[in-house]
Amino acid sequence: MLRLRGPAATPACLRCGTEAKPGVTFCRRCGLPVGAPPPQYADLPICPVCYQEAEPDGRLPSLAHPAARLAMPDHVAEHDLHPVGDDDLLESLRVGDRIRIGRWLAPFDVVRRYLVTGAVDGGRRRQMEHDAIVTAMTQIARWGVGAELFGDQPEWQEARAAVAELMERYHRR
Repeated sequence: MLRLRGPAATPACLRCGTEAKPGVTFCRRCGLPVGAPPPQYADLPICPVCYQEAEPDGRLPSLAHPAARLAMPDHVAEHDLHPVGDDDLLESLRVGDRIRIGRWLAPFDVVRRYLVTGAVDGGRRRQMEHDAIVTAMTQIARWGVGAELFGDQPEWQEARAAVAELMERYHRR
């Protein structure tokens, strides 16, 4: 059940996005009062599903009700009704912390972030592993799916085709 901002909303810290347990008035992670606006210098929480950063008030716009503003736990719960793509497909291709795309293995988190946001980025404080799939994602992000590149290698072409097929299947949902 989706709860919107107000007395029925999930109590949460607006600085770090941690859900507060009943009766707790201060965040156990960052020490701010639950529901208090985050300081201007704070790193705001990022949704683990859609990778959207919270706005300066620590909330995100609702996907179901555009005028509503949600704390992170409610925003994440809303993704059950509004998925960003076919995560079941990605899980079926998963091999540990990597994903099999065609004959290649690539870091799962990097590939999922790319499919959701279109950005080839390891995220905050993460190193990105360079391999054929990550190179293919970079090339698609820069030049598009059907680009013919000078000095292109057959493995890169195959990897771009595999990533393009996965992108099409992932966003079909």
